[in-house]
Amino acid sequence: MLAIDKRALRVVWTVYLFVLFVYVIYQIRETLLVFAGAIFFAYMLSPIVGLIERFLPKRRALALAIVYILFVGSLVGIGFALLPRLATEATSLATRLPGLVTGGKVATLPLPGWLEPMRDKLMTALRTEASNLQNSVVPFIQEASSQILSGVGALVPLILVPILAFFFLKDARAMRAALVDSFPSDHQRMTLDKMLSQMHIMLQSYIRALVILAVASFAAWAIFLSLLGEPYELLLAGLAGVLEFIPVVGPIAALAIMLVVCGVAGSGGFLWIILFWGIYRVFQDYVLNPYLMSSGVELHPLLVLFGVLAGEKVGGIAGMFFSVPVLAILKVAYVQLRESATRERLTAVV
Repeated sequence: MLAIDKRALRVVWTVYLFVLFVYVIYQIRETLLVFAGAIFFAYMLSPIVGLIERFLPKRRALALAIVYILFVGSLVGIGFALLPRLATEATSLATRLPGLVTGGKVATLPLPGWLEPMRDKLMTALRTEASNLQNSVVPFIQEASSQILSGVGALVPLILVPILAFFFLKDARAMRAALVDSFPSDHQRMTLDKMLSQMHIMLQSYIRALVILAVASFAAWAIFLSLLGEPYELLLAGLAGVLEFIPVVGPIAALAIMLVVCGVAGSGGFLWIILFWGIYRVFQDYVLNPYLMSSGVELHPLLVLFGVLAGEKVGGIAGMFFSVPVLAILKVAYVQLRESATRERLTAVV
């Protein structure tokens, strides 16, 4: 009979289970993104719930109801107040883009001598790309607007997020206690409890910082672009705030979009925009961000960039956003498991 190496079988079985786990995670990635969004939303509301709960001790459900009525209602009101204007500005920009790109400032833009003979071909290519953008963006905005008004389609996950967040906020303590108690030994329970505590502190600090940074970026750019007299200032400021949620790539993409739009449709002001962007990034990255995220994510920039690019392949824009906290959670888990294994070895030696 052939000899079977049990150690090799264990290795193969472990690799098989790992590959199966990764495959299952990839297949249910859309569901996981909805739950991740619910956790993010729950962390946003958690400080407000805790504040109201101080005045209503042992009545967390009532505190949650008050927060949802006030906070979520105000968010919906602000959203319906801003979305029509944002949709109008986006539609106007996409509609005017072909004429703006092929005429006016762009048509007379000075080119290097070796490119001047190709001006007509470049203008034709720009006109084609701008028309394609118009044909794709305008129907998308109109479809999104109809979905917002009708409340169907892609809004289903957005409806699920606050519902799931309600249950996370209501039962998070009980779920954590049940998870910790499910482990048999005191050493395992202590390790898991410490791991969950550090993950909680990290996520709380990270999400709080992201929300504040996004709001600050939106306000700063809205004021600055209004002072410059640039068109579509609310749309551009909104894009800057949203892109703040995507590390490294987001702020750079926001600057590129502003330079293109302001160069084509506005008064230009490239130097002032770049100067403001640089000053604001220095203030945000070296003053505001360290203050807000003192206990947050500590990852190497290359690892963050890898996570953002890999997350885009797995889950699109949402994957880019959630990639950084996922990497931070994995890092916390790895550090805690390594420390637990070290303590266990030392205890066995003693």
